[in-house]
Amino acid sequence: MCGIVGLYLKNPALEHQLGALFEPMLLAMTDRGPDSAGFAIYGDEVKDGWIKLTLQSTTAGYDFKALMGELEGRLGCSLDWFQNASAAVLKTNADEAAVRAVLAELAPTVRVMSVGQSIEILKGMGLPKEIAERFSLARMKGSHIIGHTRMATESAVTMEGSHPFSTGQDLCLVHNGSLSNHFRLRQELRRHGIEFETENDTEVAAGYLTWRLRQGDSLKEALDHSLEDLDGFFTFAIGTRDGFAVIRDPIACKPAILAETDDYVAMASEYQALSTLPGIDKARVWEPEPATMYIWERSA
Repeated sequence: MCGIVGLYLKNPALEHQLGALFEPMLLAMTDRGPDSAGFAIYGDEVKDGWIKLTLQSTTAGYDFKALMGELEGRLGCSLDWFQNASAAVLKTNADEAAVRAVLAELAPTVRVMSVGQSIEILKGMGLPKEIAERFSLARMKGSHIIGHTRMATESAVTMEGSHPFSTGQDLCLVHNGSLSNHFRLRQELRRHGIEFETENDTEVAAGYLTWRLRQGDSLKEALDHSLEDLDGFFTFAIGTRDGFAVIRDPIACKPAILAETDDYVAMASEYQALSTLPGIDKARVWEPEPATMYIWERSA
């Protein structure tokens, strides 16, 4: 079944409250997805020439401090990092490919959840409340965030199968629904250089958008093409460094609701997830139309 939620702040004065505003939204989706949960938050940007990587280990109690020491010695570059529960956020001026190569050699149980200048993806197995507490969601700051709660109906409950998925810099996607042509698309996208780490169809959708953006598409153009090339039923919430987007397939059988005020745009699978937001009683609230793109970007 799964639940998706997203919050985009139009008012920068609220950015210090982003996590506190978002946490009740994620928890409201517990009944739709009690197996695992995760979120992608945008903020704490690194300067030009640097990248930020979110790392998570499949091994409990992983020694990230030792890993960072080895990384610094092998890469010969500047780096800064901090640990958040089972994750580490690494900031460096090294090349992404070089970092990934060294990580694959030194730490094969460590997965790169996200890469970019703004994004951090944190996720894991357990109830949404457990995930929120594990990563101190309520204390987080930023400009926008999307999240997902998963009910594993077709695959095992694993950290790797949790959402969000990211396949490009500062790009992530959460999904409610199912794609019927993801095996064929996965093979085609691999020929175009898109790499995948799981068998989840949502990762294929994220990879597809990454590929379209690399071809020069705008986010709107990439989503427009997705309506032609992705076969199945879906509601997507997409995060980029610059903003936030929502789209449903042409049948729109998976639930979704949007709300907008002067301060924020919010989306969820059910209205109850929006009910704790300030000013929701005065918000414009509507159900997104089928095959229609809703995009909010700072540059727009």
